[in-house]
Amino acid sequence: MSTKIFLNLAVKDLNKSISFFKQLGFSFDSKFTNEKGTCLIIGENIFAMLLLEEFFKTFTPKQICDATTSTEMIAAISVESRDKVDEIVTAAIKAGGKVNNETKDYGWMYQRDFFDLDGHHWEIFFMDESQIPEMN
Repeated sequence: MSTKIFLNLAVKDLNKSISFFKQLGFSFDSKFTNEKGTCLIIGENIFAMLLLEEFFKTFTPKQICDATTSTEMIAAISVESRDKVDEIVTAAIKAGGKVNNETKDYGWMYQRDFFDLDGHHWEIFFMDESQIPEMN
């Protein structure tokens, strides 16, 4: 069995979150979906569990971070092209997300980022590893 990554994110409205990520072109795993949460498929072995806040609280004694005012993490996702970066971020904005920073183009890496409906920070990037400059 290969290693899989499951990010767990608290959301206020599960149906709105599902709709948001569907508009970005993502799909969900029905085996891990019910009225309390859903499994967003990011990649072959990468997933985000979108869990209603009350259900999320059953996994931790700590307070849930208010992602609209504090940064809990940045979920960075690589995609196959610059056009795909633009496609996803444009869809995120159209679906109600908010742009965080200006587009960054380093030549070898192109990135844009946005906040989803709950304020979670997502970075979408394309990287041409053959063009990474040598470190001195």
